[in-house]
Parts: sequence; structure tokens; C-alpha cells
Amino acid sequence: MTEETGTIPAASGTPVAWRRRAGRVADGSAGRPGLVFCGGFRSSMAGEKAVFLDGLATERGLDFLRFDYRGHGASGGEFAKLTLGDWIADALLVLDRLTEGPQILVGSSMGAWVATQAALARPGRVAGLVGIAAAPDFTEDLMLPALGEMGLARMRRDGFVDRPSAYGDGPYRITWRLITEARSHLLLRGPVPFAGPVRLLHGMADPDVPWRQSLKLAEALTGPDVRLTLVKDGDHRLSRPQDLALLGQAVAEVVAASPA
Repeated sequence: MTEETGTIPAASGTPVAWRRRAGRVADGSAGRPGLVFCGGFRSSMAGEKAVFLDGLATERGLDFLRFDYRGHGASGGEFAKLTLGDWIADALLVLDRLTEGPQILVGSSMGAWVATQAALARPGRVAGLVGIAAAPDFTEDLMLPALGEMGLARMRRDGFVDRPSAYGDGPYRITWRLITEARSHLLLRGPVPFAGPVRLLHGMADPDVPWRQSLKLAEALTGPDVRLTLVKDGDHRLSRPQDLALLGQAVAEVVAASPA
């Protein structure tokens, strides 16, 4: 299976980097949904879960697309100047321009928020969802409370705060614009009208996003085929071999439950 790579310009003209692999038609995969991976906050399409899904799609003869949001990985743009709305727009851009037919969106952490919003915006294109440590509404529910009164005052005064990273990629800048713009994309304040199959995985030892965030998403989704799997000793990344095996199982279930 040949892999293609390239960039596609966002509305701003900033290049969005992508990698795509076409599934095999000869094995009967024609008509099956493809997979699109939406990465997490400050992550890239070169991460372990994206690479695992690439291999899984190859084994199963499925189309697979991964990409970097603007300000992430190989894409252009300055992270601190971008917002959740920009990253949702990037997901819709690659979905519209680089895929055909029904797709299953697999989202990690923030990517599950992005993927769900993309599914709501393109109900005729998104056949199912898989979330890994889903973090819908994390800006409002997790970031703001973590700032405390002094941090919030500093953010309002300066327009940003710099937060340390636990993943070795240095401090990152959180802007007041990121927080306020994300309020127009909040999901958990009401029903989430998506009818397709959904599988959610979350580690109960996740230090960054509480597993109850995935539970809230499961409760908000209106479709009947929604399952949440909790991994008691799982961390935020869920990238151990046993975690990736669960991810493969979740993707297989959603592929099987999705209409051709």
C-alpha cells in the first residue's frame, strides 16, 4: 500500500501537513469506511497511536489519513495564535478534501473533542467515532480551574500564561483567546446528537484528563451504540501494547457496526 504525503492550505493559506494510505480493494475492503486520526493538544501525527493505526489500517485494508493541526507537528502556523475552532476547521478541511465516502474519526484527548465536532458538522460523512482519553470541554472544565485565582488574573492581564509540560516538550502558552473561543464549541452542556457507533477508552490513572470526562461524553451522546471502556491502571497516553490492543478492538467494533 503506497503512502502519500503532502500539505493542503487552510483558509488562512497556512499549510496543513497530512499522510494518507489507500486501502486494498482486492480483499473486499471497497465500501468500508476509512479511518481519520485526530491528534491531541500539542501532539503530532508521528505519535505512537497514529503509527499503530496506520499499521492496523494496512492489515485490514482500510484507507487511513492522519494530519497535523496548524501550530502542531509538520504543519505551519504559530501554536499560541490558534484556537480550537482553527483545529476543528483543519479536521474538516482534510475530511472534505482528502477523503471520500464514510469515515471513522479516531480522536486522542483534544482530538476526541475535535472529532466529535467534525462529526456534528458532517453527519453524512462520519460513520463512527473512537475516543482515547477524550477531553471535550477541557479548556473550560480543566484548564480554567487549574489556573487558580492568581493564574486567571495573570491571564486576563497579560492575555496568556505559560504552563509546564509533563511530556518533555517544554512549557506551552495558553491564551485567553483559546479559552474564550473554545466556549463556542463546548459539547457537554447538552445532548450531543450523533447516532453512529462510538467507542471510548480512558485510563483511570490519567493525571491530565479525568475518566469522568469520557463518561460525561458517553452520557451526552444520543446514539444507542456507545460504550466506554475504563483501564484501571491506564495513563493519559494509553500507548502500552495492551492499550493499543484495546484501541484496535474498539476500531474493529466501530468498523463492523458502521454502514458500508
